[in-house]
Amino acid sequence: MNALLAHINFRKLVITLTISWLGIFVLMPHLMVVGTSFLTHDSDHFASLPLTLENYRQVLDATYAGVFWNSLVLSGITTVIALLIGYPFAYLLSRMGRVSRTVLLFMMVIPFWTNSLIRIYAIKMLLGKKGLFNTVLVSTGIVDKPLQLLYTDFAVIFGLVYILLPFMVLPLMASFDKLDQSLIEAGRDLGANAFHRFSQIILPLTMPGIVAGCLIVFLPAMGMFYVADLLGGAKSLLLGNIIKNQFLVARDWPFGSAFSVFLIVLMGALLWVYYKANQYVQKKGGMDDQNL
Repeated sequence: MNALLAHINFRKLVITLTISWLGIFVLMPHLMVVGTSFLTHDSDHFASLPLTLENYRQVLDATYAGVFWNSLVLSGITTVIALLIGYPFAYLLSRMGRVSRTVLLFMMVIPFWTNSLIRIYAIKMLLGKKGLFNTVLVSTGIVDKPLQLLYTDFAVIFGLVYILLPFMVLPLMASFDKLDQSLIEAGRDLGANAFHRFSQIILPLTMPGIVAGCLIVFLPAMGMFYVADLLGGAKSLLLGNIIKNQFLVARDWPFGSAFSVFLIVLMGALLWVYYKANQYVQKKGGMDDQNL
């Protein structure tokens, strides 16, 4: 009896500490950002009364439409490239033995032991005019003079894909681990070729992993301002750059908060898309089981 009470008390303690942690370090900062987004810019105190919706009107202003579109394009291209690389890689990982799989996962995760800012500076050394890429291209005669790779959209996309690729691979690998291989074998026995097995069985059943991976890559890609600053210069701006500049340069905290809330709402909308996609896959899987 005493052991049972101790277990219950320990569980209550863990739940209380977890809720307290989330409330203090997650919920309260978000509420402060939401509250600040309705205040008025004050050069002396950063934000002050009266309450206003002007900050949200500025978010929707055409002035920032170009930055928003550029963020969508760069983040979208990053997500597509990460998916094209991560999907076959996750599939190969799911088919490998335990040792090989562990080694490859370790090699993929080990760069995260180094600060991402240091890794971005390493990419600058690779893409510079005297960097490794241009040195190889010039020495092999592929190009006559070094290419301008750094401070371009290519450099920003390269950096984003490099940093965010593991976040695409891990959800996909989880979906492949849950994939019922007997369904693929049944499709092969019924005469389905490789394309039909992929499009009718593998792709629908791994769709939750695809949507989850795309969300985990797309949303951070829009906010990684330091990647755009260091690899893109002033030519490639993301929404994260606007938020950073409003807080640290213009000191317009209400407008920066409004932009942050806009990203939070966008994240919520995409999470809703993920929920619907997952619900659709489960419903379709149930219908297929009934048909069988």
